[in-house]
Parts: sequence; structure tokens; C-alpha cells
Amino acid sequence: MRKATFLLLTLLFISACKQKAVKVYFKSYDESSEIEKQQDHEKKRMQFKLLQSHFLDLNKELKPFEKELSRFSEEEYQQLKPLILEKDIPTIQKSITNKKLTYEKLTLFYLYRIRKFESDSTKYLNAIISLNPKVLEEARAKDKESKEANEFSLNGIPILIKDNIDAAGMITTAGAVALQNNSTDKDAFIVKKLREAGALILGKVNLSEWAYFFCEDCPLGYSATGGQTLNPYGRKVFETGGSSSGSGVSVAANYAVAAVGTETAGSITSPSSQNSVVGLKPTIGVLSRSGIVPISSTLDTPGPMTKSVVDNVILFEAMLGKDNEDAASLEIEDFKPKELLNESYTIQGKRIGVLKPILTDSIYKASVEKLQEAGAEIIEIIPPEISFDGFITLLNIDMKHDLPEYLATHGNKKLTVKNIQDVVEFNKKDSTKRAPYGQQLFEGIIKDTTSLAQLEVVKDSLSYNGKKFLQALKAQNLDGILSINNYHSGIAAVAKYPTLTVPMGYKNSGEPVSLTFIGKPFTEKELLQLGYAFEKLTKARKTPVDYH
Repeated sequence: MRKATFLLLTLLFISACKQKAVKVYFKSYDESSEIEKQQDHEKKRMQFKLLQSHFLDLNKELKPFEKELSRFSEEEYQQLKPLILEKDIPTIQKSITNKKLTYEKLTLFYLYRIRKFESDSTKYLNAIISLNPKVLEEARAKDKESKEANEFSLNGIPILIKDNIDAAGMITTAGAVALQNNSTDKDAFIVKKLREAGALILGKVNLSEWAYFFCEDCPLGYSATGGQTLNPYGRKVFETGGSSSGSGVSVAANYAVAAVGTETAGSITSPSSQNSVVGLKPTIGVLSRSGIVPISSTLDTPGPMTKSVVDNVILFEAMLGKDNEDAASLEIEDFKPKELLNESYTIQGKRIGVLKPILTDSIYKASVEKLQEAGAEIIEIIPPEISFDGFITLLNIDMKHDLPEYLATHGNKKLTVKNIQDVVEFNKKDSTKRAPYGQQLFEGIIKDTTSLAQLEVVKDSLSYNGKKFLQALKAQNLDGILSINNYHSGIAAVAKYPTLTVPMGYKNSGEPVSLTFIGKPFTEKELLQLGYAFEKLTKARKTPVDYH
């Protein structure tokens, strides 16, 4: 009898242990040898101090999906890959319409893929900060809807957003530990528009902390909350670009269909270029900024980051709308993706400005020649010398005023930090973990005593010089000026001109390079058409080899 009781108890104990045992996918590991090796990198910014976050646990983020993921096999993942990987929105929507795919399966595919790569110590990219716990529930609701989605619709499409953009029921950290409890019950205006279009907010992605206006010469893509974002085309080899590093990386690695980034001066064009994706930085006021952690109300804007121009147009169109909370917000005429991406559009006769000083770049020169062969009229430009004095002052004073306003209006009321000074003092309490690269730029904001009247003079000077550099756009009636990556993003930013970057090739090392189109204000439609024509002409983008 005793033996039987003991055996029964033993079996019950083992059974209970099995039921409780949950596989831990994300484990910290000793990265000291990796960090030591990284000190030999030729770029000082790439000589990392750490890779993993001290504050993030992706096991917790994936816990709401435990049950569904346990039933989603590697075999099913492999079967779905041809329908999803590298596919644009119209193609995915056709698969949904043809019953080859569901929105739930599409979302599960991305959750599984994120777990698969991010839990691998040889493949992780530190791209994800948080996941929307209700996303599968929302996907199932989309599947139950009787209406058939238009192929140019965002309905049911999983989108990732940069973690300085508010989304109801989620935390907005801007990568900073000081905002680790910044939960919100209200969507940023652009997120509200995305949901109205039917998009699924899959989660939030890593970024350069405080949108890369925090520490001086620190690595691009680093945040205390998310750790060091890595480039899928060369982990720890190539920079990710910043500050929308997680947006660029996650799109490149196919962690979602598309992502939203933000830019002040290069923060969309830089990571889009470095990760071989399409990024649009629109004219200030075209997309709302309310509910987004700011740097500068003068220069900030969100924008779409996608694998193709088609998806960029669809995502961009969904976010349009006048927001009364944003003083710069404008009502823009409807963009109709299908009409905008008309197959009959031709680059024939388009007047394209080419910057003569960078024609020494072989990939840029080859791209220019392809456009010329396709019928574009190429006008070589030698831009004038300009002054960029006061740029840091502009960011300093704007952020000094704009961040407290965001925290007071949109921040969680329980936050202990209310301004820049509070953040600096908070980080000093544990600087090794909270600010390992220092916080020199935040300290510079505190020291800057420029008055608002003086700031207006700085803004006018920068605007004048930016427009002077790009004066050929109007003077020679150009459809666009071509640049490389984010070389002239700061200049376009202060001039308040839109930019679009499209993959144009890869260096011998495998590092991505992009062609950036700069246009006159409010010519997003024309830039996207140019970009679409160039994309069809070159088909340059390749999937990162290790992330097929």
C-alpha cells in the first residue's frame, strides 16, 4: 500500500512539474568575449560596451501567446514562408482572399519568427522591445469580418512601431529606463489612423535612445531598454543606422510586414539605407506628431519604413489626416495607392538633379546611368557652400520645451521624471546600466541658455541655408535631387523638404547602400512615383542571407 501511494504521489509530482514547465526561450549569456572582440572594430562607435539589455525580458512579452505558439510548428512556419516572406501587402491580401492564409496565421508567423531569431544568441538583432498582448485576438476578429479586404488595404496587416510612439495598452519608453512605466491609454494620432485602416499593431521596436539625442558618439541603435540593435546584413559588422534602427532592422529581417519610424534629421533615411529598406520622411505637417516622444517640434515627423515602395505608399496613405493637437498638422489630399502606382508611369523626361561631388561613388554613378538610360534628364549640380551653425542649439531648445510638454500631456501621470534635468538625475543613480555611454547631449540641453527669440534667428538661418543648398530644385525646375543614404538628410530637414530612400545596391563588403530622392515640399506623391520607377528598374533589394 505504501509503495502504491508513493508511486502515485511521485507520478502526480512529475505530472505537475511537466504542466508548470515552460520553455524559457530568452536567456542572458556571457557576452564578454564578444565585447572584447568588438573593441577591434575600425569604427569607434561600433566598439560596444554591451549587447544585451539589463531591463528587457522577451519571455514576458511572448507569454500571452504561449498557448497558440505551442501549437504552431516549425513545419507550419516553413509552409507559410513562401506566402509571407518578402511579400508585399497586395500579395498577402490576395493570399487572404484566396483562403491560402488567415490574419491569425500571418500574425503567428511573425511572432514565431521573432521568437526563433531573437532567442538565438548567434542571430538575435535586439529589434523588439514589446509586443501587443491582444494582437492575436485582434487578428482573429479580422478573420471573422465578412468584408473582403482590398489588395491595397492595411486591414489585418501586422505593423511594428518605433517605441517613441504611443499605443493604447502598451508602454512607450523611447528606449529610456526613465520611461519604463510610461503606459498610456491613448493612441498617438497616427496609430489611431492605422487602427482605423484595420492595421494590427504587432509591437514596438528598439531605437537609438531618446531618438539619438542623448549620448555623444554612442553606438547607433543602442538603448538601455532594448540593448544594442544589430544589422541583419552584418551583425556587429555594419551599423544599423539611427535613430529608427529597430524599424529598419525589423523590416529587413521580416519581423512584420512594415514598420513606422520617426525622423528629426536622418532618423528614417539612415536606418532605411543601412538595412536596405524603403523609408519616407515626409514634409513637416503631412503626418501628425502628437503622442510621439519629441526632440524638435520644428523638425520631427513620423514616416513609413517598408520592403517596397508599394507598401510605403499604402502605409503612408493610412496615416494621413489633420490632427488638431498638432499645430503643424495639415489636411492633405487623398492618396490613392492604386492610382499613384500606375504601371504606365514613366521616368522618361523627368528632370533629375545629381550632386557632382558624390559621383565618385560607383554605385551612385551606376544608378544615375540607369535612370538616364530609362529616359530621365540628368542635371549635374555643384551645390553652394553653406553654414550649418546652430543645428544643435535648435535641437537643444526645442527638446528643452517639447519633452516636458509631451510628458505633461501624454505621459503616464505616475512618472517621476517631468523634464530633462529629472532624466539626467534619474540616470545618475545607476549610470552603469541606465547610461553606460554617458548622457552628454542631455547635459548640453541643460547648459544651453539660448532664448526663444534667439532660437527663431537660428531657425531662420538654418532654413535659409538648407534651401540655398537645394536651390536647384526650384531654380532648375527639378523633379528631385539624388543623394546617397542620409548624406544630406540634415540639410533637407532644416529646409523642410521631404526625402525618400530606396535600396540601390551593396558594397563589396555586403553593406547596403541606398539612393535618396530629395523633393520640394509636399511632393511626396512625385517622390514615391520616382522611387517606384527606380525600384522596378533596379530590383536592388536582397533579403539578409542569414534571415531567409
